[in-house]
Amino acid sequence: MRVLDVGSAMGFFSLPMAEMVGPGGQVVCIDVQPGMLKTLRRRAAKTGLADRIETHESTKHAIGLNGREDSFDFALAFTVLHEVGDLAGFLREIYQLIKPGASFLLTEPIKHVTPADFDYTLSLAQAQGFAVTGHPRIRLSHTAVLKKPSKDKE
Repeated sequence: MRVLDVGSAMGFFSLPMAEMVGPGGQVVCIDVQPGMLKTLRRRAAKTGLADRIETHESTKHAIGLNGREDSFDFALAFTVLHEVGDLAGFLREIYQLIKPGASFLLTEPIKHVTPADFDYTLSLAQAQGFAVTGHPRIRLSHTAVLKKPSKDKE
């Protein structure tokens, strides 16, 4: 399994996901801050998970994983999209990067993102082609599980 962790920071979710994907899996961690990615690589090495973690420095406006379209089984953006410069562009890239039928868990902090702003984010995601399939309860967060349609349903 290949997982995309957008806004991974020091790997709070990246390392547990690296354990879950197993020896043949991979977690690609995206962050705009090189210091966070350096700390993540150090933490991954310390826990024996470095071979499952790939880090990539993005910009505030683009993820920048060109040539890897339809290659991720799952994507996570945990309390980060409200900080990006081009929200529609990031959502478009995530849509392109995940495989047909894959899910994307999106959360935003209720202290920084209003319900109206979160609804706007969801409308941008739906404009890219995502379908909202659920709203799991995560403390202090607006949440949505988004799904890229399977090719046989398009």
